[in-house]
Amino acid sequence: MAGRMINHGRGRVVVIVGRPNVGKSAIFNRLAGKRIAIVHEESGVTRDRLMREISWRNERFELIDTGGICNIDKSARQDEINLGIRRQVDAALEDAAVVILVVNVESGLLPMDEEVARMLRQKNCFAVVAANKADNEGRDDDALEFQKFGFPVFPVSALHNRGFDPFMRVVLNALPDVENPTKENPLKVVVAGRPNAGKSLYLNRLMNCDRLIVSNVPGTTRDSIDVPFSIGKGPQARHYVFVDTAGMRHRSKIDDSVEWYSHLRSTTSIESAEIVLLVMDATVGPTDQDKKIASLISTSGKGCILLVNKWDMAEGKVTQTEYEPAVFEVMPFMKHCPLLFISAKTGYNIRRTIDAIDHVAGQIRTSLPTGILNRAIIDACEKVHAPSVGGRHLKIFYATQVGQSPVRINLYVNNPKFAVPAYRDYVVRSLREKFGLDGAPIVLNFKERTHKTAQR
Repeated sequence: MAGRMINHGRGRVVVIVGRPNVGKSAIFNRLAGKRIAIVHEESGVTRDRLMREISWRNERFELIDTGGICNIDKSARQDEINLGIRRQVDAALEDAAVVILVVNVESGLLPMDEEVARMLRQKNCFAVVAANKADNEGRDDDALEFQKFGFPVFPVSALHNRGFDPFMRVVLNALPDVENPTKENPLKVVVAGRPNAGKSLYLNRLMNCDRLIVSNVPGTTRDSIDVPFSIGKGPQARHYVFVDTAGMRHRSKIDDSVEWYSHLRSTTSIESAEIVLLVMDATVGPTDQDKKIASLISTSGKGCILLVNKWDMAEGKVTQTEYEPAVFEVMPFMKHCPLLFISAKTGYNIRRTIDAIDHVAGQIRTSLPTGILNRAIIDACEKVHAPSVGGRHLKIFYATQVGQSPVRINLYVNNPKFAVPAYRDYVVRSLREKFGLDGAPIVLNFKERTHKTAQR
């Protein structure tokens, strides 16, 4: 984008801040394009920060919602919550390239708005004011009083989707340029599953062409077939290579060398993938073999989307509400993965699988800002203390993300042996509640904090 402002040392992170009940979550939802956050008239509903990758006019960035900033009254019981929100906001601002200060034109400029603006100026943040609830042109002039903050002001209406294009042009222009690693190294998306689950037909439908051989005879696809694909346009389009694989039968049922090597290549494809689409046959239900393939995906640390194919044949006999719990009862370790019911034959929900693929691709490549990550870990530890091991408790001093695909996080602690499996699982669940990370595996490495690491 011409004339882009470069924010040195900060990623493409946009943070939404403001006092309570000005419409921060409504703006978050409008920019996300989906109803992600809670939108409610009651003050203080959004207390936890939400983070989501956004694609706006083919520009990608991380959007972070925060709780409403209040004055802290140390004599009030609410003080602890408000202080926690203030700390969350401080952590988010550490990594923000752009801050969206949300105000309410209906209530006008209030002292708490001035307090938030003063905080942003003190932190030298690049900020843009979204004067929300300007539902018509008659209210645009009401936004002028917020110009005293010294930031660009734009009247917008999250409810009526009004005023966002000029506002977002300024936001996007302030984001730093970053390299697109998928241009030279496309993400590998493997389509896997049992024989005759409809993998090749799904890919044909997805590509809107007949590039792959489709047959109702199990075992038609003997080898992996690469198909290039991209989502989005411009410099930040994500590039993929989709790989169709041979159906994976249980090893005991493989009766010839050709099928054995096809099975081996399918396994190798999964192990080298970033994302795996596990295609299952709706007419037979989740099977033990589906579970084995899912286990291979999980232990290999791959992003995953579960696709229940042939829904046109199952619909009317069972509902999706009934079917979904059955899938996760068979493979509870995949509950973090998106599940879609599709029909490669009729095209039902095929478009949604493209959105799911791109969403999971963003999740597995998420870079969790260090300040936000550590605040989330602190909140989790304060909420539930680690169990005692030999009379001593686990202490987490700080955390840092060290890898993507899977998301790898090092946690520096007093003693890694105190990190019992149940507490590891709790920390993972807490991170998912905070950041989503749908379909993305999370690997936690507990490391002892040495004198050397403590000095960092």
